[in-house]
Amino acid sequence: MADMYFAGLDIGGTSVKAILGDASGAQRGDLVEVASRVKEGYGATFEQLEKALDLLAEGAGVGRDAIRGVGLDVPAPSSGGVIWVQANLGEDWVGTNIRDEFSQRIGLPVYMTNDGNAAAAGEYAARPEHVGGLLLVAPGTGLGGGLVLPGGTIYEGSNGLALEVGHMSVPFYEEDGRLPDCSCGLKGCAEAWVSLVALRRRLGVELAKDEWATHELNQSDDDLVQKAYRLRDFAEKEDPLAVGLFKDQGFKLGYAIADMVRLFDPGLVVIGGGLAETSFRDRYMAWVLEGFDARAWPIYQKNPLDETAISTRFEWASGGDSAAALGMAFVAGELFG
Repeated sequence: MADMYFAGLDIGGTSVKAILGDASGAQRGDLVEVASRVKEGYGATFEQLEKALDLLAEGAGVGRDAIRGVGLDVPAPSSGGVIWVQANLGEDWVGTNIRDEFSQRIGLPVYMTNDGNAAAAGEYAARPEHVGGLLLVAPGTGLGGGLVLPGGTIYEGSNGLALEVGHMSVPFYEEDGRLPDCSCGLKGCAEAWVSLVALRRRLGVELAKDEWATHELNQSDDDLVQKAYRLRDFAEKEDPLAVGLFKDQGFKLGYAIADMVRLFDPGLVVIGGGLAETSFRDRYMAWVLEGFDARAWPIYQKNPLDETAISTRFEWASGGDSAAALGMAFVAGELFG
């Protein structure tokens, strides 16, 4: 039988990242990246996806007919292949069965999920020796995540809408006693504390205080959005304002993760997002663990019958920008191999 290959296609707001895997799950060739053109409608994006498939096959030195299945992820809620919410996509995506339309176009079976689930699958695939489940929590502009069950199955829920980790409630209040507003329209969500958007709000509150009147960021002509983007650099230089903001964020993230672990007991929690690349990542992980320990029952920290056995391990994400594409290639191989 000829070798079989499986493609992972990660659709983002500006680009499509693509990876080709073989039947063993190993990546073949290099990561391919093309423009996504999502604002132009799904037809334009389908053209780009086919271009990516051609480039993957060429890079692996095989014909495109060697690709036996595709895993596809989209940056929007979907159910059964149908996009439910427009998000950053063109209008014609909503209500369309993207999975089936693309499958018919290329003549191959297609699996589709959202980008958080895809990244979680990628982190799982990157750990072939791992036994158990995996919970991915990824602070970024918002707070995303996904859950992979033991054996490698993504948990999506009945409607494909599970694991909106950023929108679980956490019991933290602003200094004036209010619950913070979340971008989803609710109040008190974890994302309202753990995200770049949250950092902007908290930075604005802190810079208004007398103790930071002479801080370099208060002397800058940058707007608050630009100042928030600079916080990571300041934290790497041990700036007390920036360090304090990230410490508070890490603690609240760990606190929220404790409730997720109580529900799913994944055994392994992977922290994604850009903080994995910072020089203070070890300190940030320590702050996450402080929050986790403050909320988690002891049995979720250590085995009560063997205190040398950790019940819930924490690791940084290792898949980088290619995690979602890798995850989709992995799932396609599992389903269609």
